[in-house]
Amino acid sequence: MTTVDPEFSAAEAREARRAKLFTRINAADKWFQVLGLSWATPVLKAAAGDNPKAQVKEIWRLLAVPLIAIIAFLMLWATLAPKVQTSLGAVPGPAAVWEEAVNLHEDAAAKAVKREKFETMVAARNEKLVEAGRADEVKDIAYTGAPSYYQQIWTSIQTVFFGFLIATAVAVPLGIAAGLSPTANAAINPLVQIFKPVSPLAWLPIVTMIVSAVYATNDGMFSKSFLISAITVTLCSLWPTLINTALGVASIDKDLVNVSKVLKMNTYTKITKLVLPSALPLIFTGLRLSLGVGWMVLIAAEMLAQNPGLGKFVWDEFQNGSSSSLAKIMVAVLTIGVIGFLLDRVMFALQSLFTFSNNR
Repeated sequence: MTTVDPEFSAAEAREARRAKLFTRINAADKWFQVLGLSWATPVLKAAAGDNPKAQVKEIWRLLAVPLIAIIAFLMLWATLAPKVQTSLGAVPGPAAVWEEAVNLHEDAAAKAVKREKFETMVAARNEKLVEAGRADEVKDIAYTGAPSYYQQIWTSIQTVFFGFLIATAVAVPLGIAAGLSPTANAAINPLVQIFKPVSPLAWLPIVTMIVSAVYATNDGMFSKSFLISAITVTLCSLWPTLINTALGVASIDKDLVNVSKVLKMNTYTKITKLVLPSALPLIFTGLRLSLGVGWMVLIAAEMLAQNPGLGKFVWDEFQNGSSSSLAKIMVAVLTIGVIGFLLDRVMFALQSLFTFSNNR
């Protein structure tokens, strides 16, 4: 009869638990990459005792160095900002910008309370009219107060996604056609080369006139300003997706194409079972580029056309010329940058779900 050493069994159990822990950390690393938190993996591995010396080097590279760079930037900003005098006063430093961000948050909260109070009053008025048998006098009165900072952010996000979705719906089929057919590519390529470099500022007047002529009333599902901004985003953001889709489809392994011919796949099956899965990494690269371009284009379009959103907020503050305007503009600039980063992370998360690309 054999006996089992208790100490040996305990050591095996510990190793099994460690191996299981490291497996979980490695599995979580994919999502840390998506969220831009790649430094979390070496931190967790170091805490679990996995080669601490090597993990410290990774922590230094992925966490400490970026933090030092950010701190250095903030110190340089705080030092140089007071020395630059503008028509609106000295350039605000990090502390003044943070203070204005807090003020914008408090203002947004106050406006939300005011809007809720107004809507409650309208609902109570309509309820009394119904009870009095005067239902024909019930009116849905829209709130006309100034939008809060958060509402303007949400307007811009809605607009960019709407324009981006239209661009995707146009660019992906055209890219597939261009990648599969040399004839289609010959027809599409000249248009891409001509229209791809066109600035959004050139498209905006054309889009404005066409939308104003076609969309005569402003009581439809979308407002004119929303459509103008969204269509401008579409016209400027579809090109990266179209080009990358065509490139991805054209670079499919020829052996796979020959297999599809041998199996006599119809066009729909060939595209859904062969073309799209093979081209998805490059398609998503194009989508990420398109969304980034669309976000930049939208802010410029909102500023120039005075359409609701963050771009209009920046322009209004520039025209306002108060002592706090420059700080508010800087808050908006930082907000635009953070949202642009988050939009890219959203697209990368989708790319990670549907492809095996290691592109970061």
